[in-house]
Amino acid sequence: MRPPTIRDVAERAGVSKSLVSLVLRGSDQVRPEKRQAVLAAVEELGYRPNAAARSLSERRTRTVGVLLNDMRNPWFVELLDGLGSRLHDSGLHMLLADGRLNRRLGEDLTHTFTELRVDGLIAVGTLPPSPALRTAAGQIPTVVAGAREPVLPRMDIVAGDDEHGARLATEHLIGLGHQRVAHIAGQGVVGELRRRGFEAVMREHGLADTAIVEQGDLTEEGGYRAMVRLLGAAGRPTAVFAFNDIAGVGALSAAEELGLQVPRDLSLVGYDNTYLSRLRHLWLTTVDNASHDVGRRAAQCLLDRITAPDRPSETVLVTPALKARGTTAPPVTSGRRP
Repeated sequence: MRPPTIRDVAERAGVSKSLVSLVLRGSDQVRPEKRQAVLAAVEELGYRPNAAARSLSERRTRTVGVLLNDMRNPWFVELLDGLGSRLHDSGLHMLLADGRLNRRLGEDLTHTFTELRVDGLIAVGTLPPSPALRTAAGQIPTVVAGAREPVLPRMDIVAGDDEHGARLATEHLIGLGHQRVAHIAGQGVVGELRRRGFEAVMREHGLADTAIVEQGDLTEEGGYRAMVRLLGAAGRPTAVFAFNDIAGVGALSAAEELGLQVPRDLSLVGYDNTYLSRLRHLWLTTVDNASHDVGRRAAQCLLDRITAPDRPSETVLVTPALKARGTTAPPVTSGRRP
């Protein structure tokens, strides 16, 4: 049995095919009784619009390409939830691509999005410089979410206020009485902003001489190796602020393997407030980067840019908040612990 067509709906409702199309597009130019007749016919027949045909007629695919820096990063989960819910509310669907796979295959999946004629593109996380992304941003509405680069004409950026978030983490550790504080640094503009916030607070408290920066990356292994180096050096820190939760988990593993108890012997702060930080056996103090809100705002920026492609570029910063949990406490030598 063939599926019902728009012609069948029109015949059942006693109207023209063009009027059925107006109703399905949500037009307000249809009389209420006609609209009700069409909707009743749609329900009775079980009609589902042909997405491909609708795309051709509207010259829109109602899809948004989402290019993730690395799909393994748990920070993207809540961002994608916020992003997807807002896009869904507007009748748009997400197509996901993994930037890590891009690099492994030696190709740029941004080309695929442009070939599929997506209505917009959202780049999530810090991605390597890409000629394809630059080209796509000049052709279709594009937004960067959760990162601060690249900066291109007619492209919006929505991210957390990374420098402020790093200040919150560092102030928390100093407020507990720690003076020898280290930072496991990240990469790119976001890494630089978090490092800048850390160093500024240490300097403001007269602790610049005891501030330590150990370069890491975005991975658990990177956090582990950075912590091993920190704890193997003379004058080891009593507290560590990691670039993200994943690096924080690696740092925690290294500390425990070296015989230290967290937070008795070492305090540790992560960043992003991913589900990892909320696991009971970790219960990691971290900075909530408001990723769900970043996702929703990025989606709204894209919707606005689809409507007005030539409007000026906008940078939206979402305010982070500290989530104090079980991996931070005053240092034993401070006299503030029983």
